[in-house]
Amino acid sequence: MKKNNYTYVWVSFVILIFGIIFIPRIIDRIKSGTTVEEARIDKDELVYVVLNNEKRKVPEFSFLNQDSLLITDKDYRGKVYLVEFFFTTCPSICPIMSKNLVQLQEEFKSFDNFGIASFSINPEHDTPFVLKEYAELYKITNIDWNLLTGAKRDIYDLANYGFNIYAAEDGQAPGGFEHSGNVALIDKNGFIRSRRDDFGNPIVYYSAIEQEGIDMLKEDIAKLLKE
Repeated sequence: MKKNNYTYVWVSFVILIFGIIFIPRIIDRIKSGTTVEEARIDKDELVYVVLNNEKRKVPEFSFLNQDSLLITDKDYRGKVYLVEFFFTTCPSICPIMSKNLVQLQEEFKSFDNFGIASFSINPEHDTPFVLKEYAELYKITNIDWNLLTGAKRDIYDLANYGFNIYAAEDGQAPGGFEHSGNVALIDKNGFIRSRRDDFGNPIVYYSAIEQEGIDMLKEDIAKLLKE
């Protein structure tokens, strides 16, 4: 019995100390609005994607587009743009992604500082001529929507290490290649940007397969165009 009494006394003492020290502070912070401000997550803010305490920026790249023109990361300076990885013979998600991205092309067709960079993960097949036909098929008309091809290793390094958007050759996958249906959103200064999820964490990438992802992009591209 004595042991239990000591336990109750100790617990009561801790509660008393907590009340004396912390409750007045909490009340003061609530009155001043500090607690509300610190707890609130601004979900409208587009955050920077950070790796190793550094804001992630688009790596340098240089590839040929559907018009056989050399396009580099510098050509997108001052523009808000999306980055995706695809291939023209893809029988699964690429047609969906392309149609959905055309939605964004039409949504922002009055802006001359919005673009898309689409990198082929099957560059041996996807020559500039093939990419030109693909652009015509999907009615890609934005002059800053470049379908890009080049050295396979460079493209795969860009996908898997530059953006961490998965791409790989896989004989078991539809069309012989496996890749993500996600896209990266890039701001005018070349930084990868993202909205937050319900827990306050960056979503990092947007789905180009789901309409929900496209709707998010419509909102977030518009925000970056105003910056």
